[in-house]
Amino acid sequence: MPLTPPFSLFLAILILCGHAHGRFVTHLPSSNLISDGVHDDSRWDPKQSNPILLPGASLGFLAESTCEQTYGFLPCTTTVVGNLFLILVYGFLMYKAATYLSSGSELLLEILGPGIVGGLFLPMLGALPDAMLILVSGLSGSKETAQSQVYVGMGLLAGSTVLLLTIIWGTCVIVGKCDIEGSIAIDSQDTRGFSLTGSGVSTDIWTSYAAMIMGISILPFLIVQLPQILNSTSGRHLAVLIALIVSVCLLITYCLYQIFQPWIQRRKLAYVKHKHVILGLLKHLRQRALGRLLRDDGEPDEDIIKKLFATIDENNDRHLSHGELRALIVGIEFEEIDLDHDDAVNRIMQDFDTSRDSRVDVNEFVAGICRWLQRARRSQAASGDAGPHTMKFLSDFHLETKREHDLLDVGGHSDEAAEGAADAKSNIMKAVLLLLLGTAIAAAFADPLVDAVDNFSDATSIPAFFISFIALPLATNSSEAVSAIIFASRDKRQTASLTFSELYGGVTMNNVLCLSVFLALVYVRGLTWDFSSEVLVILLVCIVMGLFGSFRTTFPLWTAIMAILLYPLSLALVYVLDFVFGWS
Repeated sequence: MPLTPPFSLFLAILILCGHAHGRFVTHLPSSNLISDGVHDDSRWDPKQSNPILLPGASLGFLAESTCEQTYGFLPCTTTVVGNLFLILVYGFLMYKAATYLSSGSELLLEILGPGIVGGLFLPMLGALPDAMLILVSGLSGSKETAQSQVYVGMGLLAGSTVLLLTIIWGTCVIVGKCDIEGSIAIDSQDTRGFSLTGSGVSTDIWTSYAAMIMGISILPFLIVQLPQILNSTSGRHLAVLIALIVSVCLLITYCLYQIFQPWIQRRKLAYVKHKHVILGLLKHLRQRALGRLLRDDGEPDEDIIKKLFATIDENNDRHLSHGELRALIVGIEFEEIDLDHDDAVNRIMQDFDTSRDSRVDVNEFVAGICRWLQRARRSQAASGDAGPHTMKFLSDFHLETKREHDLLDVGGHSDEAAEGAADAKSNIMKAVLLLLLGTAIAAAFADPLVDAVDNFSDATSIPAFFISFIALPLATNSSEAVSAIIFASRDKRQTASLTFSELYGGVTMNNVLCLSVFLALVYVRGLTWDFSSEVLVILLVCIVMGLFGSFRTTFPLWTAIMAILLYPLSLALVYVLDFVFGWS
């Protein structure tokens, strides 16, 4: 019986297939079997060949095989959505770590006060989440992996600095704005709305000092960039080491300043109070002498001063006792200051009683008044000499003293004792537990967060720097940012001073502590320092905002708009320098 053509064709194919060889793709899911014509599958590279996939199949499962789980059990993925989810989860955990550290620090500061705790440990704890992320960004994997992931650390370092000094700084000005009158913002008075020049915030002189310190803290960035500026490749490793040493020295110096800052503040306030005593006594004596404390040649009139001494010396023993000086001080009204009478008498005794016999004789009194008059006259140089006998310099001296006291003391630096002594032990335990919990969370989830950012960068082809620049500071600084904005919204000069001081202090810790960690990583692991555009952004923002904060104590609303605009400008500048001019 002859074979039909279809059956003959089928039989021929079956015979031919008897000489064919097949292979099993056992490491792939059975539903996605592929064939790429490669005989030996050990040589198959999915990145170079073009496999034939079944409908609906993809190479996603192949990429999953390259995902490394942090600690061997934490989830990981190479998909865009998966890594975005992990960034959100790990970022939230880092936010909680920063919140716990902030709460524990504030509680401990309330109990133990400033000094070693407030000046040394708490600033470091505030920068701990950032430091942890920077540290793990350059520790894991090979040198090549570390060189790639270290951009995450640089993005965080630059992003935290820029975020605090631009968006957060500007927002604090907006929410805390008050009416500006006579170059000073009036507490809790906001009637001018969004006036660019008539509305804003004011700070004290300590905030300006904090801005100056922040400006000094950029010195290590300049040092490490010198080889790039000089177009030298041989000195880069040495420049990293020198910058690291300088950064550590600045960190130690800053911590010592924070420790001794309360003492420095008390000394400066005491100095201004002393000037108030001088001013008050000279004004009182001028009234008694009918304004004739000076001769026509501008020199102190000693005869008039001796006559005044006689009117004060009630028992006529040619000595002024503590009681007689106190009676004199009680009759003096010290302006703009609540001065203790005994404290004022002690200040006069300290200046006048050169013999240290607890009494002031006539010669000591005349010499002391002459010194005080000469000291007050120095303030006249700034406003011009209106004639030596007019005593106008007392008004100038008064304005100078008032301004100094206003800048130094806005009610936020009083020597208050720590409250809640009865619950001190339980609060200390609570603070320590919060600090330990925050530290543990930051240490545990810093590494997986960096891995997630790096994987997200690979999946989206977005540079890791931009992801970490935008996303990570929101996680590590959001608690501090919300606290600063709420604090600034109280519309008072005291709270504005504390808010901006904390912002400047946070940037300073980034520039010394976090940078020290980063430089140590680069030096120890032998990584290449190639962050010219990123460093330029940090320098630009720190210099601009540092100059504003150092030489101004009043910030109109237009400064907030300028600060906020620096944020997108910074991102655009890095993009242009890196991808247009090829700096990095």
